[in-house]
Order: sequence, then structure tokens, then C-alpha cells
Amino acid sequence: MNTRAYQNSLSFREKYLKNGLVKGLVRLPRSLLSNMRESLDRLMHDNPDIPPESLICPHIPYGQNHNSSSAKLWFDYINHPDLLDMVELLIGPNIVLWGSQVFCKPASVGKRVPWHQDGQYWPISPLVTCSVWVALDGTNSENGCMRYIPGSHRERKIFPHQIELNRNSVLGEEIFVNSKDLNDARDNVLQPGEVSLHDAFLIHGSNPNKSNKRRAGFVIRYMPSSSVFMRASGRKTQSGVSFDMNARPIWLVRGKNENSENDYEIGHYENYSLAPE
Repeated sequence: MNTRAYQNSLSFREKYLKNGLVKGLVRLPRSLLSNMRESLDRLMHDNPDIPPESLICPHIPYGQNHNSSSAKLWFDYINHPDLLDMVELLIGPNIVLWGSQVFCKPASVGKRVPWHQDGQYWPISPLVTCSVWVALDGTNSENGCMRYIPGSHRERKIFPHQIELNRNSVLGEEIFVNSKDLNDARDNVLQPGEVSLHDAFLIHGSNPNKSNKRRAGFVIRYMPSSSVFMRASGRKTQSGVSFDMNARPIWLVRGKNENSENDYEIGHYENYSLAPE
């Protein structure tokens, strides 16, 4: 484990438990960030008909909602030791990769993301997941950075999500947020290469991108191997784009498997697997 991360682990974990979101202990190297941006350009070029806010699991070459000729590169980014070190401090040493997504808001037209909890959409039990948000571009209030309500994860429950039919929004559902919580909401401002990590129960969203600059991020979903990825949830739809949970491959990327119900073979392809021994 990264020594610097370990030395700061106590306050890092305390902030995560208190607020539901914490800024990463390290910033990714410029060379890595440059490679990730090139991979994003390639991914978007390969998938011109898919909304850039809905490019799901670019680390998987087939079977989701896109073509990803750069899948192996995304898979390597996901396994960067600095990222796994931070995740280990929050959910433990036995880590499963189960998902990822590109969130790219084009300049001036990037869509709003309504207030929601990620856990509303995820087939995981127990519902323990850490999402790592990697800023490929700088994020701020002008270009639609993530906004979150500190401490909204502490009850460990999913709040009612109401139907929200707005073609300028991404999800189609929204949590009602009262004025007090709105006043408490914070902007998750990140510089390129910085990361934040947030809990599955955290209430968060983002405004549309009204600036003249793109806002792109890569989000990686990790869970402890004691949780189970339940495939019976079938196909999901986001922004009119359908993707398959039943056939999605998962990987044990660090440590050991702690739950025999997890299947590390479904969806895996020849010469593209990191299944446990």
C-alpha cells in the first residue's frame, strides 16, 4: 500500500464515514491522465450514437452498450495501485470491480443529473460500494460538477425516487430534497487528475454544463468481495440506452473472495480475464 496514503488513512476514512464523500489522497500522474483522455476520445469516436453521459463499462469490450476497442486500457486504469490503495482504506483489502462509466458533459449542452442515490440502481447485497470519480477535466460549478449533501448516506437506506420525465436530465428519477438540505449541498470541485470517492447511499446530482468547456469524468465501482453482485436484475436503461447486468463480468482485483455466490466467469472473454485462481 502507498505509504503516504497509509499515513493519512485515519482522517481519510473518518471524512468518508462522516460526509459520504472524500477527496482522494493522491493525484494521478499527468502522463496517466493524458492517456486516459486519449482513451476517452477513442471511445467517443467509436460510439458516436451513444450519449457521452451514458458510456457504460468501457473496460468491457463487448456486451454492454458500446464498442470499446480501448477496453484493456480502461481495465488497466481501473487497476492503478493508487486507486486500489484508497479504496482498500474504505472498504477493506478484498476488492471486486463490478462496473465503470464515463460521464462526459459536452460544453454548453451537457445534461443535468437529478438528485439520486446510486444504490437505487445497483444489484448488490449487502449494498456496500465505493465509487471513485476520476476528473479527466477540471470540474466546477460552471461546467456542472457533482453536488452532494454531506451526511445523507448515514441512515443507510434508499429514499423514494420519483419519476422525473425531462429529456435534458440523465436518469429519469429524482429524490425530493428540502430547502435545508439544498442549502447544505456542496460542490465537488476537482482539478484534472484529482479523484473523489463516495458512498452508494450518498444523495448527489449535478447541474447542466452551461460553460464553454467540457466536463469529463471516469467513475469506477468497487465492492468488497463479501457482497454479492446479483445478476437477476436483467437489463437496465439509462438515457434511452440499454445495458445488461445479467452478463456483466466482475473481477476480483485485490485480495481474496469472501462470498461463494459471486461468479467470476460469466461474461469473461478469452485473453481478457482476471478471474481468481
